[in-house]
Amino acid sequence: MKKHLIIIFLLLQFICNSQNNYPSDYFRNPLDIPIYLSGSFGELRNNHFHAGIDIKTQGKEGLIVRAAADGYVSRIKVQQFGYGKAIYITHPNGYTSVYGHLKYFNEETEKYVKEIQYKKENYATGNLYFKENKFPVKKGEVIAYSGDTGGSEGPHLHFEIRDTATENIINPLLFGLKVMDNIPPTIQSLKVYPLSENSRINQRQKSFQIPLKKISIGNYVTDRISAFGTIGFGINVFDKFDKANNKNGIYSLEMKVNGKTIYNHNLEMFTFSKSKFLNLHIDYAHYKKYKKRFQKTYRHQLNKLSIYKNLTNDGRITIKKGFNYNVEIIAKDIIGNTSKIKISIAGKHSNVLYKEEKDSTNFYINKNEFNKFFLKDVTVAFPKNTFYDNIYLDLKIKDSIVQIHNSSVPLNKKFTLTFDVSKYTKEEKQQLYIANLEYPKYPRYQFTKKKDSTFFTTSKTLGKFSLMIDKEEPKVDVLYFKNNQWISNSKSIQVKISDKSSGIKNWRASIDGEWVLMEYNHKKGILTYNFNDKKLVGSKHIFNIVVSDNVGNTNTVSTTFFKKQLN
Repeated sequence: MKKHLIIIFLLLQFICNSQNNYPSDYFRNPLDIPIYLSGSFGELRNNHFHAGIDIKTQGKEGLIVRAAADGYVSRIKVQQFGYGKAIYITHPNGYTSVYGHLKYFNEETEKYVKEIQYKKENYATGNLYFKENKFPVKKGEVIAYSGDTGGSEGPHLHFEIRDTATENIINPLLFGLKVMDNIPPTIQSLKVYPLSENSRINQRQKSFQIPLKKISIGNYVTDRISAFGTIGFGINVFDKFDKANNKNGIYSLEMKVNGKTIYNHNLEMFTFSKSKFLNLHIDYAHYKKYKKRFQKTYRHQLNKLSIYKNLTNDGRITIKKGFNYNVEIIAKDIIGNTSKIKISIAGKHSNVLYKEEKDSTNFYINKNEFNKFFLKDVTVAFPKNTFYDNIYLDLKIKDSIVQIHNSSVPLNKKFTLTFDVSKYTKEEKQQLYIANLEYPKYPRYQFTKKKDSTFFTTSKTLGKFSLMIDKEEPKVDVLYFKNNQWISNSKSIQVKISDKSSGIKNWRASIDGEWVLMEYNHKKGILTYNFNDKKLVGSKHIFNIVVSDNVGNTNTVSTTFFKKQLN
């Protein structure tokens, strides 16, 4: 009997989830201030969808963060980038809430984490997992304080809700968290694409932007266009919440042709493993060139995102001669505020013979095969299924710079780039590294694996690469006090570090020979040690720090300070 009841309960739970009936009063606002967002769920980011909501913290750090519901701390992670300091709370109803970019944890948890960091002599803790009896929490209990750690671009709280069993990420605003929003999405521009060899749009066989006319709030129209064959559309759109200037993502996008829905997606839920297919969801080439994202209303055949609903022919529109088509594209935010574009299309066969020129080079990529190419002192290897489509690759070397096509083509996997360095001396090899030259003024260090005669790296971005040399040690400056100075009233030691070539790799600091934890704000380039971490013995102390860059150049700074331990 008990077994049958469990099965019935699981079935009911599945039905509720499948109908998107999320508990609307189970989770509370994790902050003690009204929710205003600087980032929405599913917002389009670089190579991924945003996995939560970013709640504004009034531009400040240190606001109280509370448990959104009863449960227990099941995981803590501290890392230099990503979510920085993060807490994961598992709840008994099958969900997990996540709180990221924290400044520090509550007293009990902070003490535990510090012990781990000092034991490992490392800021990054890796994933720390806990059973439910270690750190149980009640709804509204203080768990941490908001901050700006990790990959944050300013103080805020990143908040997520996940399905505990699957780790699927669910839109937190579906759980009854209230955000003021009376503003419909803003449609900035529309683009049309020919999707077959015989397609023509306004007598052309190339994509282009169609001018929009705004006739009222949330309503747009275009001039009538003519077309033939298979075509598709893309839309550049953003949404705003009340009392916030941030340009956020929309919740859903739908396209109707003659009143019938042939394309629809919504951002209720997605999985981390498939988030990379964002690059197929948008016009990636346009984004890389102009930094504007057009969301396509048709699906690439290899796009495995689960956000799509009610697709007919993957959202592609087949235009026939002599027929008229009324297309309506509808963008909505999660509240239901709506904006629409209406497009009238006349089916008209074109006799124009012009076709867009196709690239043709000596380096052809069959996406289903392993491909390897050899140039002077350089080898480029692409595993099977690195590319989403077959392509002729532009591959050349000029002035010691390797150009591997360009960054406008999205990749599914990483490729390997290998340089022959046998002509360099042992000393030169030590200071050499592989750099990405997408922005020539700011070469970016690529993780470089070194062997005797070859250096290699992997990358998921095409573009320009080169060997570069770094002979300079990092710059290290102790701030706010000088050698042999009394600093009894100081709460911390701060050090500014920088490296203008290969970049900072690591650092090690000590006081009186014992390792101390220095937290790195990479946005400001400042390391900070908090005197509360350890009790000092005596009044005279030696602070020592060694900073290394990515090729092994090091700079060591030692300074003496005087400080009495304050009770």
